Amino acid sequence: MTTAFMTPAPVHAAARHTGRARLWWLLAAGWVAHVALRLWLYRYHTGPVANPDETGYLLAARWLAGGPGADLSGSTFYQGGYPLLLVPIFWLTSDPVLAYRLVAGVGSMAAASAYPLAYLLLRRMGLGRRAALITAFVAALSPALVVFSGLALTDAILPVLVLAWLVALHDLVAYGSARAGAVAGALAAFAMAAHLRGTVVLVVFVLVVVVVVWARRTAVVPGRNSAKGQAEVAGPARAVRPAVAALVSAAVVAVVGKALNGALGAALYPGGPRDLSGLLVSRLTSLEGQAWALSGAAGQLWYLVAGTWGLAGVGLAGAVATLVRRSAPYAHRVLAGALLLTTLGIAYASSAALPDEHRVGNYVYGRYLACVAVAWTLAGLVVLVKGGRLAVVRHALAAAGLMAVTGGVAAWYAGDRLERYAFIAFDFPEVIFLTGENDALNLVEASVPALVLLACLTGAAFLTARRARLLLVAGVLALIDIAFTAGQAPARPSGADWLPAPPPGRVAVDRRVRWNIWVPLAYRVSWTRIELYSDRPPAGACTAVVPYGTAPPPGWTATGLGGAQQGWATWSNGRCR
Repeated sequence: MTTAFMTPAPVHAAARHTGRARLWWLLAAGWVAHVALRLWLYRYHTGPVANPDETGYLLAARWLAGGPGADLSGSTFYQGGYPLLLVPIFWLTSDPVLAYRLVAGVGSMAAASAYPLAYLLLRRMGLGRRAALITAFVAALSPALVVFSGLALTDAILPVLVLAWLVALHDLVAYGSARAGAVAGALAAFAMAAHLRGTVVLVVFVLVVVVVVWARRTAVVPGRNSAKGQAEVAGPARAVRPAVAALVSAAVVAVVGKALNGALGAALYPGGPRDLSGLLVSRLTSLEGQAWALSGAAGQLWYLVAGTWGLAGVGLAGAVATLVRRSAPYAHRVLAGALLLTTLGIAYASSAALPDEHRVGNYVYGRYLACVAVAWTLAGLVVLVKGGRLAVVRHALAAAGLMAVTGGVAAWYAGDRLERYAFIAFDFPEVIFLTGENDALNLVEASVPALVLLACLTGAAFLTARRARLLLVAGVLALIDIAFTAGQAPARPSGADWLPAPPPGRVAVDRRVRWNIWVPLAYRVSWTRIELYSDRPPAGACTAVVPYGTAPPPGWTATGLGGAQQGWATWSNGRCR
């Protein structure tokens, strides 16, 4: 009898082991597929295209690796968290083209990591293994994970960082895990070291930890071993220990990040970076400034919803419903509140600190909230896949209403400036996909196709039984995202390089040369730090970059590079031959 009862155990253990191995193989295969897609998409990229942002991060990484930097005084400060990840690339090679290709590879691998992280988050949100695998794979095709993955921008890693933070935050709250708390704290502090948006993440994290500790010291919270499947809190000590681990980890990483950025600022910004603190204070303390900040935040929320085909709006509605529903799992409510606060905080703070650059992106912009777009896409998909038919319709109507209200506020405040100010296509990839126009923004013309796509996704969920809707919803979203990605495929470059690197030797740049020439050149010149001058090229320089039409002084010869259209020319020092 004993043998009969015991023999099935190894069979069940073997089955569990096989299932776990199959799961990891599926996650690994999906990750490889996403990496391959992005490497193909950015196969022609050989240098920065979004200046000065990309160049600022690349110069920071090169300097951290021991290479030459540049004088970026007076420009935006590009923080050191993301460049720190690129340091090994500049240890391997000093060739700027090869280094950039490797950076694109790192960004592709980081963006593809959203797939396994999204799977983990969806499992914690209650989706089954099969549903989570399919949903996560499709969500990893989101524009926020495609547009920036091949560029040297912090935006290549921030969406993945937010997903990892949410997974760790869930485990901290649900299970009281000190390890998860330490990971969540470190990720939040690293986000702050990487970009100012990360400051909002860290502030929200600290607030959540404090509130959770206070709540658990005053009430027993359902946990893992309860009927709801989460560990029950045993007392104040158990609530405090993981919180201490989380806060200590965040503090340590924040101190290291501050030291890193301090060293970077002293080396690359000797005259100080662009200071927007005065502008921020005036925006926060005046009615006109508040109108700017709030309308800009509304414009960012509109873009978040429209640029996710309405799914972020569905997710936002679902988060609010979860937050106010006391029967929802406690960890889910905390995550909903944390993501809402993070989103609203980033939208408001980034808009308040944004100077008026006379561009359309000052009023409607998607890049700042791209870091949370994937998380909200997942939240929206959970509502469509798990919700009842009426719930699906209610959430979709709420998303449509949010799009209409935020778009209306942005359009009302901006007025005809949306037509008069500069439209930069790089700022609006999803809008261009929706409207087919790459030279203007019309909020109504962009909202209508976004609502049509939302209706398609909602219809796929509404018209099918709950068991069958997963494949249909995922299929519709995959078709939309694939169509968007196909539109991002670059054409093979043609023609000569507009900014060839000068020959070896010291390189000097006349201060009258425009920044969009000398900043990219600072990265192309990988062997020395370029020198800015005001009168004559410094003694010992071998190449001088000057405004077109400037006559060379004695001892210097015009090379013929550049031209009137480019706005620059170069001289060669005969003593360097």
